[in-house]
Amino acid sequence: MALQPTINDVARAAGVSKGLVSLALNDRAGVAPDTRARILEAAEELGWHPNPSARGLTSRRAYALGLIVRRDPSIIEADPFFSAFIAGVETVLADRGQVLVLSVVPDVESEAKAYTRLAHDKRVDGFLITDLLADDHRIHLIEGLGMHAVTLGEPNVDSTFPVVTRDYDKGIAALADHLMELGHRRIAHVSGDERMLHGRLRREQFERSMSDAGLQAVVVPTDFSPEQGAAATEALLDSAEPPTAIIYGNDPMAIAGMSVAHRRGLRVPGDLSVTGLDGSQIGTYVYPSLTTLRNDPTEWGLAAASSLLRLIEEGASDDVALPPAELVVRASTAPPARP
Repeated sequence: MALQPTINDVARAAGVSKGLVSLALNDRAGVAPDTRARILEAAEELGWHPNPSARGLTSRRAYALGLIVRRDPSIIEADPFFSAFIAGVETVLADRGQVLVLSVVPDVESEAKAYTRLAHDKRVDGFLITDLLADDHRIHLIEGLGMHAVTLGEPNVDSTFPVVTRDYDKGIAALADHLMELGHRRIAHVSGDERMLHGRLRREQFERSMSDAGLQAVVVPTDFSPEQGAAATEALLDSAEPPTAIIYGNDPMAIAGMSVAHRRGLRVPGDLSVTGLDGSQIGTYVYPSLTTLRNDPTEWGLAAASSLLRLIEEGASDDVALPPAELVVRASTAPPARP
């Protein structure tokens, strides 16, 4: 069965941005007449038709954005990303006299009910979608509810929503190269929840870096929690050939791994080099300070909230590409100990 053309296809055919296509197809101002005609002609040639439910957006404003997080509360508590991200969102909303409606849910069913309830009760004007999943059901759910949204990361399903992205591939490759240049050859990756796209994509880039260097990629998946990060560290250190360096899927797991190494009498980085991937502020204060990637969760929140408000108020918002995640070398990495 042929796939239905999408708004992205129309944008490519017309040679314009997705945001401009949205303005033209919704008959809004801000599009030059010849550009509008080109967009409408491309849509006609491709056979693109709007989703009636997605276009039936309410005119009533709640002056609030929704953030629904499906994670164990203990994981959120230990992960500084969410507090910094929310701080960025609140900075934007406070300037506009608006608020954030946050809901933490335990499972898929509760998550769907939360989105539906907030939309039907008109308590929010749009949603911030975090922790993208493979074939993420939330995209079509929110479109079907006739709501606006912005996604953190690029979905792997068709989506009409703007995205906020940051390139991690080069940073992870630079991190792996940094460890290899120090002399490490047994490098492991304690990955995050691979149901989430960013966990899977980080693991895939690590595997590419290892493969390019002719090295074996050792991966232990977790749920991103410090508890599972510590357990994965124990398992790796007990293996027949323990790694001399470990790249963790986030900074809290890296800090938990450092604690395990210290408890076992290992020197970090003398006996074991440790890195994170989040660039969280806490990594600068642990001992030794944590090598990681510069991420700036607050910047994510600022960009996502600004993009979503622009979509709500103007009817269109272009995708936002944040600066790439860059390597930050601190004291937790060093050459491996001699045999």
